[in-house]
Amino acid sequence: MRPTSLRVPITLLFALLLTLSACGDDSGGTGASEDPSGAAGSDAATDGTEADTAGAAPTFEDGTTMARIQEEGVMTVGTKFDQPLFGLANLEGVPEGFDVEIAKLIATAIFGEATAENVTFTESVSANREPYIQDGTVDIVAATYTINDKRKEVVSFAGPYYIAGQDIMVPAGNPMAITGVEDLNGKKVCSVTGSTSLENVMEQAPDADLSVVFDTYSQCADAMADGRVDAVTTDNVILLGLIDASEGAYELVGNPFTEEPYGIGLAKDDEEFRTFVNDVLEESYSNGDWAAAFESTVGQVAEETPEPPPVDRY
Repeated sequence: MRPTSLRVPITLLFALLLTLSACGDDSGGTGASEDPSGAAGSDAATDGTEADTAGAAPTFEDGTTMARIQEEGVMTVGTKFDQPLFGLANLEGVPEGFDVEIAKLIATAIFGEATAENVTFTESVSANREPYIQDGTVDIVAATYTINDKRKEVVSFAGPYYIAGQDIMVPAGNPMAITGVEDLNGKKVCSVTGSTSLENVMEQAPDADLSVVFDTYSQCADAMADGRVDAVTTDNVILLGLIDASEGAYELVGNPFTEEPYGIGLAKDDEEFRTFVNDVLEESYSNGDWAAAFESTVGQVAEETPEPPPVDRY
């Protein structure tokens, strides 16, 4: 499932990234929220149009999370604001990408349509995804959020809706001749606080120098650009977006060493809501909405559209 090549000229990148949502849903929104890590969300909502699948809002049983969200009139989504293809804020501060489109599918299933008024996006970096779910800052997190047993101790997951693989980004020309995770030993490597990527490197390259870490992968890319680190490691699709945005400055090693199933983060033990979101995902697989969301975002640079993974009902 790993994208293996680019098919969009790099000179068109920024135009593509700023118009991703125009290729799929035209609806969008953003929330007024600052996260405790210091990464601020946008304070302004933007105009949006009805989703293509707009229809009558369904009726939910009283006491369910779906009924509460519907009654409140807004679903709050935690997502990344700095990751091209999955969650990247445009010039108006509204995030665009595959995670955003997946969240809109869930909103449409609750409200009958996804608009700027009923979907609010709050920036959620890796380190605050669990706290935001636990304290009710967000209703869901769709933020390249890898499902694992440690996180399941404090939150629940629907999905997965995508399978990535951890890889390595290096400067163009690969001056340190890094070919795999074992070559990170003795190198200065950057990843993100609170991520599974950081844990994986610590385990598989225990002698890597991980003294430079940040809240976002874009900061890691900047650190590599100015020579503070030799490599950046996280999921291949995240790195693909950063490489695309680099205008040829970075490249992918192309040797993934993990599987990263992305899920929708939810409050712990909310089984009704989890079942509902899994139902939405499976419906999007069968009716083509998932493929359309992928092709309008990640598919702008990925070579092919993968098959969606089966959701985990257990």
